[in-house]
Order: sequence, then structure tokens, then C-alpha cells
Amino acid sequence: MALTQPTDFSPAAFRRLDPTKYVALGDFIDEINAPDNRDALVKTYGNQGITGFLQLTGAVKSNGTADEVQYWEETRLHPAQAATPTAATAADTTITLNMAAGAAKYLRLNDVVLIGGQDRFIVTAISVTEYDTSTAATATLKSLLTTGLSANLAATLANFPIIGNLFAQGTGQNAGYLESNVVKRTNPYMILKETYKVTGSQATNVGWINLGNGDYRWYIKSENDTRQRFMDKREMMMLLGEEITNAGLTGYGDGSEGYFSAIENRGIVNTGGVSTLTDLDALIVALDKQGAAAEYAVYVNRAQDLDFDDMIAAGIGSNLTSGVMTQFGSFNNSPEMAANLGFASFMRGSYGFHKHSWKLLNEPTLLAGSKYEGVMIPLTQVADPRTGTKAPALEMNYKATNGYSREMEHWMTGSILGVTNANDDSLQFNYRSECNLVTRAANQHVLLKKTT
Repeated sequence: MALTQPTDFSPAAFRRLDPTKYVALGDFIDEINAPDNRDALVKTYGNQGITGFLQLTGAVKSNGTADEVQYWEETRLHPAQAATPTAATAADTTITLNMAAGAAKYLRLNDVVLIGGQDRFIVTAISVTEYDTSTAATATLKSLLTTGLSANLAATLANFPIIGNLFAQGTGQNAGYLESNVVKRTNPYMILKETYKVTGSQATNVGWINLGNGDYRWYIKSENDTRQRFMDKREMMMLLGEEITNAGLTGYGDGSEGYFSAIENRGIVNTGGVSTLTDLDALIVALDKQGAAAEYAVYVNRAQDLDFDDMIAAGIGSNLTSGVMTQFGSFNNSPEMAANLGFASFMRGSYGFHKHSWKLLNEPTLLAGSKYEGVMIPLTQVADPRTGTKAPALEMNYKATNGYSREMEHWMTGSILGVTNANDDSLQFNYRSECNLVTRAANQHVLLKKTT
């Protein structure tokens, strides 16, 4: 009988280290004792998700059933005439306004026009039929006073308010009339996608960290983070997206106008921040010109947030109040509700501003180094000029019909963890969303930007 004896023995613990390197008994048995592992996952950077801005500012969700959203905005009730005047000197009683081809023509015979903000002139002749936009035109205006112009009229003056008209007794009605108009706007949908993949072997690995409820499988953490990143990026694209106009880009869809682009294209852009009452007052004057809402949600980065605090502290005693607003309309007139949502409120010139530090603009890996300092969102609803239906200033739209929604599609492909629709020894988590953001009455929104 022959026996084969095992000869590959692990060395004793005291043979594993050079005795000259001896420090303590633990040096010899470091792989025998269990490590003192603390299994709680430390949130080193706090809650890193930035999603939720749009919901908190009152943006609603709506379903979409076409490749783009079409919406309507009314024009000015009292449009000024865009024109280039022929230069005139002080005391001239007759002037000429030149209207370019393609420009809207609102002037009619007998209209009274305010020149230079103080002089009243009446239209006595027009070279083309009213409202004819196909050709250039000239209008002759004469002063209502013998003194004529109060100052020289420069050719750089561009807009002329029409304040009324004058007719003699027994004369007929106006030769033309003004037709109300609306502006048709469209915004395409954009498609965002994301994936996460785990192998069967990784799915059965147990780690050191408790991810909650005693679950130590790390892929659960990675999959949850992937979902959060996807939701954050979807919101950032609704905020920062742009329609694609570069003809050289194909295969990426049409892009979609985001919130910041809408304000840059059609809204109020404040460059240089708001740090003094003078800055705030200039902004309020701009809001007045746009028929702005009485209350605004102000989302800003930390630097602008502190500038507001300093401005309020310096402004006590003037027409600026902090924390004692009489109206909290957007919060059911409850200052406690505003405070619970993280808003600090102040008033100036009958406007209420509800200030909030915006995490997205403070995140160093995202927008902390961007040119954007914040936004001011009107807390109001706008009316559709065609239907009269009121709608929120911001509207998130997702493609959906007949029970099928593309707001947040999530499906899995693979052959593990109960999924059996593929042959790979893995599981892939898939995410997809088709969405856009509609910014109504962008002229009432404010974008705060840095100078450089």
C-alpha cells in the first residue's frame, strides 16, 4: 500500500515576519482577527442629487403627443412703431420716419406719435398702405405745436409710441385697423438615455458597506446612483439645453430649448449680479416694463445669496423689508410654509422676492464655475391668448399616450436575478426619457449672470 502525504503546509504565524520587524503580537496574526469594520456609508458630500428645482418652483408635468410642443404668446397691446427717423434739428415742425421692408407697420393717418419722449406729432402722410410689410415706407409727421422739436432728433432713435389720434368734425373713420396678433412658439422634445450593467458574479458579491436594510451588495448602490445621475442630467438638460442649429450635427435629434436659453433669447438678463439697492431697483424697473408678477422665487448661488443678505442688512430703514412681508401669496399667505421650504423673503417696490440658495449652482463638479449666478421665476400663471386657459410659467412635458409614458422608462435585459430575456451572464439596467421644458412669458423671467 502506498500513501501520498500532503506536504504544502502554510507556515506558522511566527514564521511569517522577519523577527527584526516585530512590533506587536498583532503583526503576526493580522489576517486572523476580523477587521473593525464600520459598515455605514459616509455621505462625504451630503445629498448630491440636484433634481427637484422645477417641481419646487411650480412647474407642472404634462403629456405630449407630437415631436414638439406648440404654444402661443400674445404680443404687446400697444406696439410702438419701429422706424429710423431722418435726422432733424431742434424747432423742426416736420419730420420723416423711415420703416424698413419686412417691418411691421402700425402707423395710420391721423395717429399722434410721441417723439423723443415729449413732443407730439401727427401722421399726415404715409407712402404705402397701412400694415404693408412687403416694402419700405416713409411717414410724414407734423408737430402739434409751432415750436416743433424740443431737441435735435438723431437717426439712432428706433421706437415711436403711438399715443392716440385726432380727427376733425364730420370726418370718416380710420382708413385701417389694427389686428391682434399672437406669437407661435415651438420646442422639440429631446431623448435622454442611460445604462448600468452588472455581471452575475458581481451581483452575488457581498461587500463591507451596509447600503440599507442590511443589504451589502454594492451593485445596488451603483444602480441607484446611475438612476439619480440620469434624473439630474434630465433636469439639467431642461434647464441648460439648446435647440441644435449647427447643420453639421446629425443623429442627435433637434435638441430642445432649456430654461436658461429661453431667458437669454427672450427674457431679462442681468449681468454683474445684484449687490446694491441700485442694482435691485434697476431690475425692478425692467420688471415693470414686462408687466411682471408680484412675487418671484429667486434661486441663486451662494455668492449672490450672500450679496442679497448684505443688501438687505444695509437697506433696513429704506423701502426694503426682510422677514416681515405682509403677503406670501405663493405659500398660502403662510410665512412658516415659505420658511419650511427654505425661502428667505424680502420686499422692494411692491415686489416680493423669495430667496433660496440653489444647490446646482454651488456644485463644484457642475455649475459652480459657470457664468450663471441665478434665476428669478415669476410665481404666477399665464393665460393662453387664444383659449384664455391659464397655465404655469414653467411646464415639463413628457411624451405619453394611451397609457404608455416616456417620462421615465426603465427596463432590464439579461439572464440573471430573474431576468431571462438575453443570453449574457449579466443584467443591464436601461433608462430613457423623452421630454422638454416650455417657458411661457420668458420676458418676465430673469437670468443673473457673471460679468466674465
